[in-house]
Amino acid sequence: MIATVPFRISPLPLDAFAEFFELSDAELAAKGMRRMIADSKPGFPCRVSLVDAEVGDRVLLLPYTHHPVPGPYRASGPIFAREAARQAQLAVNEVPESVRGRLLSVRGYDRQGIMVASDVTEGRSLEGTVSRLFSDQRVDYLHLHNARAGCYSCRVDRA
Repeated sequence: MIATVPFRISPLPLDAFAEFFELSDAELAAKGMRRMIADSKPGFPCRVSLVDAEVGDRVLLLPYTHHPVPGPYRASGPIFAREAARQAQLAVNEVPESVRGRLLSVRGYDRQGIMVASDVTEGRSLEGTVSRLFSDQRVDYLHLHNARAGCYSCRVDRA
């Protein structure tokens, strides 16, 4: 489906995690993180490259504050970052396969970080859901979460 409201999906920044890739397993554990080897695909969606890790890829599983707003909607949770990740650079209206192939919880927030809209959609129908939620002028940005596992996926802004 073609989006009627142009949007851009943003990954998490690689520089937020680069220092952790050099840590030992013990140092990671002390920070509440762990290094893992992907043993299935899909199953280890990287939030930096927005691709699923290949079987055998080294990934970090770590806590991340994905919604650092003051108030009740401040949120954090577990995410994966591939050690070989390159920062995703997505075009306007581009939806990566790691998002396209999942059931998504879509949460719309206003400028103060208060949730004002939400929906659940298959990734293959994301454009329509994004356009519909962005037609509500209260919605400033969206967060996508994998609906089944509940983990944060990425941010969506009007382009």
